[in-house]
Amino acid sequence: MRFILLFCTCALFLNCEDKQKQNKTTSKTPKVEQKETNKKPKTTPNEEEREFPKLTSKNAMDFFLEYEKHNKENKVRITTDFGDIDILLYDKTKFHRANFIFLTKLNYFDNTQFYRVINNFMVQAGNSDTRATARKRTNIGRYLLPTDTKRGYTHERGVISMPSGEIDNPYKLASPFEFFIVQQRGGAHFLDGDYTIFGKVIRGMDVVDKIAAVDTDEADWPLENIYIKKVEIIK
Repeated sequence: MRFILLFCTCALFLNCEDKQKQNKTTSKTPKVEQKETNKKPKTTPNEEEREFPKLTSKNAMDFFLEYEKHNKENKVRITTDFGDIDILLYDKTKFHRANFIFLTKLNYFDNTQFYRVINNFMVQAGNSDTRATARKRTNIGRYLLPTDTKRGYTHERGVISMPSGEIDNPYKLASPFEFFIVQQRGGAHFLDGDYTIFGKVIRGMDVVDKIAAVDTDEADWPLENIYIKKVEIIK
């Protein structure tokens, strides 16, 4: 039986009917799934030797403000079961770029999945139905990022954006571990102003289209898991 991490839904719901699927109602809004747990994270003898602090919403911004000064990479390659997707990350959204580079260097995205797919809308990734992803998040920390929506970017086809993190989140703070790519031709501009666009696909939209076309269940999870094999920095 599939173990699905239940992350909370975004504040915005449009409840639009997915015209591509009969007898199925789809919310055309990026959302995160969250599993609540009462277990305390285990500590290890080497925990005090961490190269970075355990991140919280209180220290994350200061951490990324310093991190982005020394980590200027802005191109990544997402290797999937369907092929490669190359992404250019925007310098203007520096906290979100730095966050993505940080997680890439930690190999966080490796073996996560495209867990929400809506054809003619978007594909969403960075989560998983395995406990390994939850352990990675516990080790990195629990934090959200502020929205950064006034940089002149809009939700055109091919942009990469960050979904909101929690249902009780009126400011739509971003969930740092997940992202979505707009696949809709003509864009999804009803999302403008609510979600932070921090990059765009520069190669591999054909791969995005293939992922978007797979069969899904009623929760928009692909019937066959689509894995991110790795995310790596490229020149």
